[in-house]
Amino acid sequence: MAKAYPSRRGAPPAMRKGDLREQQILDAAETLLATRGYVHMTVSDIAETAGMTRSGVYFYFASKQDILIALVARTGQTLQRGAEEVLGRSGPVKEIIPAALEYTAGQWRDHGVVLRAAVDFASTVPEVDRMWTETAHAIAEAVAELLVRGGLPSGDGPDEASAVARMLCWMVERGFYQASRISEQELERTLQSCQWVWLRVLPDADSLTKSDFRS
Repeated sequence: MAKAYPSRRGAPPAMRKGDLREQQILDAAETLLATRGYVHMTVSDIAETAGMTRSGVYFYFASKQDILIALVARTGQTLQRGAEEVLGRSGPVKEIIPAALEYTAGQWRDHGVVLRAAVDFASTVPEVDRMWTETAHAIAEAVAELLVRGGLPSGDGPDEASAVARMLCWMVERGFYQASRISEQELERTLQSCQWVWLRVLPDADSLTKSDFRS
């Protein structure tokens, strides 16, 4: 997914002082999302939490919505890069699937408030919808490639890798969304259930043993 920080200065590749300031603003916004929610947090709140002035925040971002978009972009990019790295590893597919799901659950555990905001605001903020859709499609493509390695036929038929990958990814999004709202324990239970379902789609699922399902 292309980098999409809607700051007034853009987002140069080198991490300069201004980039660090932007990250401080985004960190503050993530904290406030968790404690106050998007509706109730203000740019003044973000500035105070980041240790900046309100005008300082506006130097980098034009609005609270732009801060949200940048926060979703940062978190989505991290999720996508990490998931693609795990899914692209060499080795048995039955070991890569649990590792990829554990990585994804970790992102929902650490940044669930942002990932839930991405889902919630995708229907009303076009830029969030675009970024979240691109992230989901990229991960689903990587999952499809892994499933082909695991023996599923390539293609978009109902029992073929691309369609199955999309279904599995949508299941994870909804499952982790709900579980991360409840507790870490519920997220862990959902992770284990997702691992069981994902591994069962492999053609050699009947040969899997209990040790293949991480607990």
